[in-house]
Amino acid sequence: MKILYFDCFSGISGDMAMAALLDLGIDRDKFLKELGKLKLDGYEIVIRNTQKNGITGTDVQVVLNDGHAHGHTHDDTKGHAEGHSHGDTLGCTDGHSGDSSCSHVRQHSIEHAHEHNHGHPHDHNHVHSHEHSHGHLHGHSHEHAHEHDHEHPHEHSHISRNLKDIEELIDASELNQSVKEFSKKVFREIARAEAKVHNKDINEVHFHEVGAVDSIVDIVGVAICLDMLKVDKVFSSPLHDGHGFIECQHGTIPVPVPAVMEMLSGSGIPLISEDINTELVTPTGMGIIKCLASGFGSMPAMTVDKVGYGMGKRDTGRFNALRVVLGSVVDGGRVEDKNTENEISVLETNIDDMSPEILGYVSELLLESGALDVFYTPVYMKKNRPAVMLTVLAEKGQESRMAELIMKETSTLGIRSRTTKRYCMQREMAVVETGYGEVGLKIATSGDIRKFSPEYEDCKRIAKKTGMPLREVYELVLRKASELL
Repeated sequence: MKILYFDCFSGISGDMAMAALLDLGIDRDKFLKELGKLKLDGYEIVIRNTQKNGITGTDVQVVLNDGHAHGHTHDDTKGHAEGHSHGDTLGCTDGHSGDSSCSHVRQHSIEHAHEHNHGHPHDHNHVHSHEHSHGHLHGHSHEHAHEHDHEHPHEHSHISRNLKDIEELIDASELNQSVKEFSKKVFREIARAEAKVHNKDINEVHFHEVGAVDSIVDIVGVAICLDMLKVDKVFSSPLHDGHGFIECQHGTIPVPVPAVMEMLSGSGIPLISEDINTELVTPTGMGIIKCLASGFGSMPAMTVDKVGYGMGKRDTGRFNALRVVLGSVVDGGRVEDKNTENEISVLETNIDDMSPEILGYVSELLLESGALDVFYTPVYMKKNRPAVMLTVLAEKGQESRMAELIMKETSTLGIRSRTTKRYCMQREMAVVETGYGEVGLKIATSGDIRKFSPEYEDCKRIAKKTGMPLREVYELVLRKASELL
């Protein structure tokens, strides 16, 4: 079994995660070609080899077309979707400052070596011009990152994207289905946390254009790397974060930042507070590792094939990097997976006085808010009144949040709650080429048991394009899957 282990001894951010994965030896030209399928304008990406504390690793910067290198101080102080502008905006989700709007993208894959001004050799995959108009490249501190619109009065528009916009951008791309699914999952997790922090509906949470570009590149970049590495399982160390406060454009916020704390809430993910007076875990980094790791703890018994380092940007007084270890489970070894057998919460309530349209909306809202599953069962209540029983499955620790949402959106006066054990097959995504286009394929395994489930939307698209019955498209995909897998 191919294992990837994230060693988050100095926290995690979007750009550190992408850099660490690239440092495992991923072909940068192929990576940039895949990233280009996103068709996202407004940035240039710089990938270079660098050194910290005598250790060589990879550094990644997303340079926006205004000349600013956003998202990279600690590694990226971006990641803040605290709603810096109006309390509902992901103003700096991996983007430092939500202060500019960009268009036109140039992605170069030019490999060359030169001497850095500190005397270290660096290999670059980059665009040629990433100098700020004031004569310096920004590796912003938090203060500079969030306040530089006051120090450098540029004219910038404030175009924003909400979660739906970003999901549509990802869905419209030619990226592999597994890349699309993981990217959207991370964005949903971050948006959910920000919505809770700012008491907003998840669809009211907006990403500034600057922050959104940074975050999209980092999250999709990580998803592409994972797809290229073809790992079976991902595990992580406990997360390490700093303490104190950080300055943002609209005030001072505590570390860990609120969005990170919300994502940690009820997750069971262990957090260690370090004596470092700054942020180490960004919301984007938190979203990535929460959606990715099957478990958190010590590195499992495994043979080590490759080690990668994703460099942070800020001087924390110690080695500031994210380390990833790629290897395999040793013979006879066993890796525990929290998703094989775990406990979940079940919430139920009977409803007999609501419109079906509203019930459908409530179902969508609960799923968007992190519910594992939502369904309705026909029941009879007092005096044989026809009704439905709403059942919500949720991660342990999320009961109160789900109950609050049910109370708010339905006519119920009470909710039943219990904890139950569930057994899950291991799941992964693959892509099948049918001859009429690619179809995403869910693969579920448990021992010798293997199941395939084609993605409905992909099959429907082919059925409409070709005129084939949908069932024949399904049969074609399953035949192709059995031949290839």
